[in-house]
Amino acid sequence: MNDFFWFAVLPYVSVVLFLLVTIRRYQTSKFSYSSLSSQFLENQQHFWGTVPFHYGIISVLGAHFVAIVMPRSVLWWNAAPLRLFMLEVTGLGLAILTLVGLINICLRRLANSKARRVTSWGDWFIYGGLLVQVVTGVGIAVFHGWGSSWFAASMSPWIWSLAKLSPDVSYLATMPLLVKLHIINAFLIIAVFPFTRLVHILVAPNPYFWRKTQVVLWNWDRTRIRGTD
Repeated sequence: MNDFFWFAVLPYVSVVLFLLVTIRRYQTSKFSYSSLSSQFLENQQHFWGTVPFHYGIISVLGAHFVAIVMPRSVLWWNAAPLRLFMLEVTGLGLAILTLVGLINICLRRLANSKARRVTSWGDWFIYGGLLVQVVTGVGIAVFHGWGSSWFAASMSPWIWSLAKLSPDVSYLATMPLLVKLHIINAFLIIAVFPFTRLVHILVAPNPYFWRKTQVVLWNWDRTRIRGTD
């Protein structure tokens, strides 16, 4: 594996592509910034997919962020074996929660005819990428334990070297193949991010706080309604 390409070139290509295409898409087609939710088509299985997935993925990403910006604090916390064990178990539990939610989302898209009809090949592509990312993450937690410590000690310095425009791939030279695949897949997701429905997470739904209440009529007499026109 060419470490320099995957860990010193790909990250910059992915981030530049992410920024340029995201900004361009917002300028030319801002109304495409939508999750294209199919909740109205089927809600019960939708709930058991999206809720655990979103809670899980947000928590996992938040933990990654903390390890990047405060690696010394993470290492201090992990100095006590009990705290390290608690952190590892919590991280694994959140990863499994994310995986359960994502699997439910995919099964719903396959099993429900209405949801399947509005699911594009682009959606399946991003679902596949997310599945690879979550499965490899769970695999790392299971087979390469104490990830919070080696993340803070090796991954965080590597990421900061990227931010300083002086990538140092030596931090990743001895990493297991599963870890490297997890990192590569993450940057591939970043690269395709602006082409998919995932862009909706970049736009805060602020208008929902002041817009008028939306009324949805589920049962109505079509003849009576048309007769009043």
